Amino acid sequence: MFKLIKKDKTTNARRGVLTTAHGTIQSPFFMPVGTSGTVKSLLVENLLTFDSQIVLSNTYHLFLRPGLEIMEDAGGLHPFMGWDRPILTDSGGYQVFSLTKFRKIKDDGVEFKSHIDGSTHFFTPEKVVDIQRVLGSDIMMPLDVCAPYPCTHKEALKSVEQTTLWAKRSKEHFIGKGHKRHKQHLFGIIQGAIFEELRLRSAEEILNIDMDGYAIGGVSVGEPVEEMFKTLDWVMPLMPANKPRYFMGIGLPDQIVKAVGEGIDMFDTCIPTRYGRHGAAFTSEGKIIVRNQTFAHDFGPLDKNCDCMVCRNHTRAYLRHLVAANEISGLTLISYHNVYFYVNLMRQIRQAIDEDRYEEFKKDFLKRYGSELS
Repeated sequence: MFKLIKKDKTTNARRGVLTTAHGTIQSPFFMPVGTSGTVKSLLVENLLTFDSQIVLSNTYHLFLRPGLEIMEDAGGLHPFMGWDRPILTDSGGYQVFSLTKFRKIKDDGVEFKSHIDGSTHFFTPEKVVDIQRVLGSDIMMPLDVCAPYPCTHKEALKSVEQTTLWAKRSKEHFIGKGHKRHKQHLFGIIQGAIFEELRLRSAEEILNIDMDGYAIGGVSVGEPVEEMFKTLDWVMPLMPANKPRYFMGIGLPDQIVKAVGEGIDMFDTCIPTRYGRHGAAFTSEGKIIVRNQTFAHDFGPLDKNCDCMVCRNHTRAYLRHLVAANEISGLTLISYHNVYFYVNLMRQIRQAIDEDRYEEFKKDFLKRYGSELS
């Protein structure tokens, strides 16, 4: 599934190739978030124009709407959304964390009420695997428990214990159902909140299950950035070199650049489109709020160093006008630029690793971006 091509000579950054049933993915890579089978405000054709290698969708949301019957009749998520490249589906574990008013965690699974119509459902690790089998995703994540921030040691320990138990059940069901014959891959998720001994315990337990790849979960849930990166300091030395490493839900561009230097291969976040829908754009010199009056007479591109369709054809002043006028095209164009910026950033990252100059690239990017990270 994963082949390590090379490591940067001065950092822990690495290049690899991840092979799936719907194509190969060059790593490190970013996954635009298409929670409900679409990346908000963008078309599949938009993603293809800037060569997005993979998208991420969500098991919980697709289970509720449009539902498994429609998904099965459609032949899976790929034909349903018209996307023939790889897809990773999250398990719904994050919704266990975020929809606290609608769910109840039990030893054998999660009971929850639909945020759409209030209907009651029960997710077990086995059911989540079966749902993702119907979806036909290339990479599936097991049901897990994400501890909130802040949380007690007892809460974090419980999340680790349940995540390990559910990962074992997921793997057993995954193998028993013959998913390997369908060339799907099952990852494991490391939990433990901000407690070092729990992170180490979770990493050891999940690695012993022998999954196809490993994710660091339970981060970007409100904790300080320095706490988030401590998890990498703790668990990365334990990670096998021949499996992909996924930092879940991360993050801002400078966080991605730093995490790549620590040896991370995979990223996802809804930030590019979420910020785009609120009139904020990412540039090589940091984030800008396009709706601000200061851009009303600015006839330059969003980012002078960007060659995307938006930067080639539209000015900050025009985009600011569209946002101020509540024109949906303004939000679409800024979202397009933001996702392109992320995908193109990963291309630049891969090239820097290929040329053994990632440390130089990282320092230069963080300085230009105005980041406080190092």
